[in-house]
Amino acid sequence: MESPSNPITTGSLVQNLVAQMNQITLNRIAEMTLENARINQVYTDQGKSLAELRNQQIGQGESAIIMASGPSNKKHNPILPIKTSGFKGALVIPESAMRYLLSNGVIPDLIVTVDPHPTRMIRWFGNPHLTEESLKKDDYYCRQDMDESFANEIATNSEVIKLLKQYGKQLKIAMSTSAPKKVVERALETGMEIYWWNPMLDDPDHEGSMTSELYRINGLPSVNCGGNVGTAAWMMAHAVLNKKHVAVTGMDLSYYDGTPYKKTQYYDAMLKLVDEKELDAFFTRIYNPYTQSWFFTDPAYLWYREVFLEIAEDADCTTYNCTQGGILFGDNIEFIQLTQFLKTHT
Repeated sequence: MESPSNPITTGSLVQNLVAQMNQITLNRIAEMTLENARINQVYTDQGKSLAELRNQQIGQGESAIIMASGPSNKKHNPILPIKTSGFKGALVIPESAMRYLLSNGVIPDLIVTVDPHPTRMIRWFGNPHLTEESLKKDDYYCRQDMDESFANEIATNSEVIKLLKQYGKQLKIAMSTSAPKKVVERALETGMEIYWWNPMLDDPDHEGSMTSELYRINGLPSVNCGGNVGTAAWMMAHAVLNKKHVAVTGMDLSYYDGTPYKKTQYYDAMLKLVDEKELDAFFTRIYNPYTQSWFFTDPAYLWYREVFLEIAEDADCTTYNCTQGGILFGDNIEFIQLTQFLKTHT
């Protein structure tokens, strides 16, 4: 397929939103993050500082794989080549990928969680108090386009509870102090080994910095997580575990053509701003020259992409995008198949 003359199509609304996304995100999560950090002070002595991970051997050699939960996983099932290759490097994952790995008998080397949402995050860990009545209040899991098994909400929740009962004591988690109390309690209940850190919300050198306030609360190290847990996992791999070859899978930051808007991650937030028939204005189409296909994305994911490309430029590692789809490509990223990465970095 010939490359189009205009590989990115976006409108002024999206451009304005992306330019403001850092502030929009802070407005949404900053106070919640600070409050959660204060609440979590009573739990931090039941774990260790993230700094202690730098003295541990997590995975052999200098390679790592980040397995996020994007829709490409359904097409390419990255767990299969990882298992068959005998990969011995570090396997670092967002909490949303736990069920996928554990149900396939694969124990990740490090789990990462950062989102402060008070009710949604615990579902990745299994919510012992989930009821049919509570499900009526939020349709996020039954419509989202990540691990679609979560659409079968009660059954999958029970499965996750059983998996963490079985594997919990074998798991390490990089727990952001922004995590909601219910997530922290679940991690402790399952026996996970916790390593605490603070998310970098802003420039700590600026007056009134919230990042500095987090440090005053608990004295823990700060990590620039790029606005999302997938990028946070990538940061853990190279900046904390010191891996020099870091592959990412399932990091689409976008959706396949034909995906209904209702299955996109921020659908409910968009509907608070415009009518459903006006949703086209929120999305950007991007042509991927490696897969020779189009994807569409929303302002938040587009901002995550811009941030990732910016921080990858200064990273002390080589980044390989093995997603085989999506929009995360550009300078300082090698876009290759996962099997190719595994041939030289097992």
